[in-house]
Amino acid sequence: QRLTQPSTFGVATTISTEDSVTALAGRRRKGAAKRKPGKGNLNNAPNSSVSHKAVEESEIRALFSLWNSALATGDSRIVAKRYAKEAILLPTVSDTPRTDSAGIKDYFDAFLQKEPQGKILEGDIRIGDGWAQDAGIYEFTMGATGDVVKARYTYVYVFEDNQWKIAHHHSSVMPEGIDIAKAITEDEVRGLFHLWNDALATLDSDAVTKRYAKSGVLLPTVSDIPRTDYDSIKDYFDAFLLKKPQGVILESNVMIGTNWCQDAGIYEFDLLGDKVKARYSFIYKYEDGQWKIAHHHSSMMPEPLLAASAPSTSADPSTVTTLPDDEVRGLFNLWNNALATLDPDQVAARYSKTPCLLPTVSDVPRTDYDSIKAYFVDFLKKEPQGTILESYVTSGPDWCMDDGIYEFKFGATGDMVKARYSFVYTKDDDSTWKIAHHHSSQMPEEVVAKASLETAATV
Repeated sequence: QRLTQPSTFGVATTISTEDSVTALAGRRRKGAAKRKPGKGNLNNAPNSSVSHKAVEESEIRALFSLWNSALATGDSRIVAKRYAKEAILLPTVSDTPRTDSAGIKDYFDAFLQKEPQGKILEGDIRIGDGWAQDAGIYEFTMGATGDVVKARYTYVYVFEDNQWKIAHHHSSVMPEGIDIAKAITEDEVRGLFHLWNDALATLDSDAVTKRYAKSGVLLPTVSDIPRTDYDSIKDYFDAFLLKKPQGVILESNVMIGTNWCQDAGIYEFDLLGDKVKARYSFIYKYEDGQWKIAHHHSSMMPEPLLAASAPSTSADPSTVTTLPDDEVRGLFNLWNNALATLDPDQVAARYSKTPCLLPTVSDVPRTDYDSIKAYFVDFLKKEPQGTILESYVTSGPDWCMDDGIYEFKFGATGDMVKARYSFVYTKDDDSTWKIAHHHSSQMPEEVVAKASLETAATV
């Protein structure tokens, strides 16, 4: 006798039946010979009203197509109906096991927004008494973004209410592509500064340069030139170490992510007896078993420099999953478009919930929505619009960084002003890329010439 199983998606599955309950022939995939019923533990599937033999592997593989067709509807309720009454879903991008229909539906409410469609690249099928398993590697194309993502999968199916349903679904990212998180505390992040400071104390520019990552970027205090490789970073410290610098952090704001961390604030240096303050940003990444400086932006305290370099009536200068470089640079346009609205709320909304803004013309770090908005209330009066002139991008899992040189035109005055910038972006709770850190500073060679290089020089 043959049982034809109806499907919500218009696909019928035909299954052989006999009188004994749940007598699936257990066998291996790839054309292995059929054998007598095995001893699987899933033979008590509820409401299994038919018995089975000679269920084909192609029929089990076709169950994935039913699930994939459910994804194509964009309806989380239809997807959830593909799961058994007591199913367990261990999803790819959620730590929470989903053990009921409501929890499964909740996961797919979000996942279906990506418009996923999958295909199996490699699979292994096992069939037992009243159950079947399909495990391997599948690949998804996300219609909403065009992204293509591989993952490992396991489906265990049971025959419930005259239909094959998913009793267990475990999906996981490909492990060789995972960045295993290296744990670090806020105190340990601040301690990384001391490793760099101790290297300064050696007066050996090679020792200092070795504290930077292979693709490290240094935007130094008294040079307009971004240093983006070992030789150029060493070149800067060849001169700077002649001042025998030793630093101390006065104010620090730390952020920690997966294999990266940030420390931004204000430090002070002793330079042959002179005390000099500066603003700093360090972005550290875990590289070759060590925490290294991937990004270092240092700038002079802007308020005294502005007072020294220009009369009070002059216009102020301008004002911060792994993305491709072009998309990282595109995040600047979102911020620049917010500037164009002249609405400080829209600009402040581009920053994350735990931001740090070190603005061009204020000594005060801005670390919350209200203080960032307050800064832009005044800055937007200049009607700024920016253009990136030089950009250096670093990307990691759920974070990215863009630093370099930008130029602003102030519509209110017609002035054109260059500045150095660092943006660090992270994903917010709603998966929107936001500015976690923004450090903007005046071009130091231009300002220091006016304010006196001897009194302002620091790293």
